[in-house]
Amino acid sequence: MMADARLPIAVLGAGTMGQGIAQLAAAAGHPTRLFDANAEALARGLERALAGLATAVSKGKLATADGAAAAQRLSSSSELAGAVAGAGLVIEAIPEQLALKIELLREVAGLAPADCVLASNTSSLSLTEIAAGSGRPGQVVGMHFFNPPPVMRLLELVRAEQTTPATLAFARAVGERMGKEVIEVRDSPGFASSRLGIALAMEAIRMLEEGVASAADIDRAMELGYNHPMGPLKLTDLVGLDVRLAIAEHLSRELGGVRFQPPQMLKRLVRAGKLGRKSGAGFFTY
Repeated sequence: MMADARLPIAVLGAGTMGQGIAQLAAAAGHPTRLFDANAEALARGLERALAGLATAVSKGKLATADGAAAAQRLSSSSELAGAVAGAGLVIEAIPEQLALKIELLREVAGLAPADCVLASNTSSLSLTEIAAGSGRPGQVVGMHFFNPPPVMRLLELVRAEQTTPATLAFARAVGERMGKEVIEVRDSPGFASSRLGIALAMEAIRMLEEGVASAADIDRAMELGYNHPMGPLKLTDLVGLDVRLAIAEHLSRELGGVRFQPPQMLKRLVRAGKLGRKSGAGFFTY
């Protein structure tokens, strides 16, 4: 396994995370194929990835020639076999449902080259379970990117119980080529980033529910007092209240106690369809 600029990468799932990861991979020099079974979502995802490259050029973060070359490296496929053919790395970025991720990676294992590494962008699910169901457990690793992937500097590598040192080293090399600061964690519920982030978010929501302070002031406390670039409530709106609710419920089941139990306010907002930026309203209005 060699992480070089000629290594083809397939990104599965053309949502916000998938299109951002595809943009990153193409900009880092990799021939990149974006896959989604939904043709409309795929077209939209490819368009946004290309627009992201154009924006990087316009802001001077990418040279004009490099941006054009990256755009040429970026393609799409609505056929899974075509997307993963010849790939050295497959990164799944589909919804946070364990059964779906296992099913997809098991299918990929039957289609991709024998030495292809299978990565999951999961933010909280068990990589050990995903690896066990994949058919290639030693070649499975967590590559947890952050939203938006082209902007956020962190890449959290998650080591399943079965992940080989060669797989981990390969994933680190790819992440560093993408310009990421890489941290490594072992497989544990919520890893490092989600576990800390969800604990802070749930406490912020409880404080809002109890009337301790306004949403704006709770966020300012962390932005100005602790130098966080974005407060926990704005960040929850960005990630999606439904996504954070699902992660909180998962961590609550896995780790017990009250730390991760989602407040009733969060449940009410999700039931009302107030999911954050993607719906136009959450803790703030957009």
